[in-house]
Amino acid sequence: MTSAADLAALAALLADETRAAICLALLDGRAWTAGELAAYAGVAPSTATGHLHRLVDGGLLVERRQGRHRYVQLADPSVAYLLEDLSARLDVRSVPARGLRAATVDAALRRGRTCYDHLAGRLGVAVTDAMTDAGLLDQAGGFALTSAGAAWLTGEVGVDPAALRPGGRRPLARGCVDWTERRQHLAGVAGAKLCAAFLDRGWVTRIGSGRAVRVTPTGRTALRDLVGLTDLD
Repeated sequence: MTSAADLAALAALLADETRAAICLALLDGRAWTAGELAAYAGVAPSTATGHLHRLVDGGLLVERRQGRHRYVQLADPSVAYLLEDLSARLDVRSVPARGLRAATVDAALRRGRTCYDHLAGRLGVAVTDAMTDAGLLDQAGGFALTSAGAAWLTGEVGVDPAALRPGGRRPLARGCVDWTERRQHLAGVAGAKLCAAFLDRGWVTRIGSGRAVRVTPTGRTALRDLVGLTDLD
């Protein structure tokens, strides 16, 4: 049973702005080096290393070594859900962006981004709504992929059927509250496979090296034909 001390210790891991910034950066689902995270958070490498040790020891991050390089990433999808859920509980304040570049990045993230390994932002919510309207997702009785949805993913989208078989700790479909849209987008195994397929097929592409993504002209045609989705601005 979880104790108050354990819960407080977990909360303390995110009660530091640098550690919070590191965790948010890793929401892109990729592995980063300590040096990259130090530069992102605007701290010295030694400072970043100390924070990374705490996050790894606390179970939020895992460390992977490749040759001389040390990489870290979120421990598992549940950490991404925790971060996104906490972010959704914050009031969205209208804070002036610090310059044109910051405003451009913020707008791009709100339009479309990855949340660990699935689509989020207006794009993620729009795809989820379109799938629901088409009978591919059932949000009325919880959040579930329908039999038609499974057939659509494996047929039209090209997901390996073996990836959707029951088993494992991760749910097949899960609603993740979007922190900018305040509505649910598709997460879980189905959300991850959908995002990977969209990226592999070139329907969605990353903007730079961050979390922001955009729909390509080919993707606009595909989403219109597959689920009748046309409003992607």
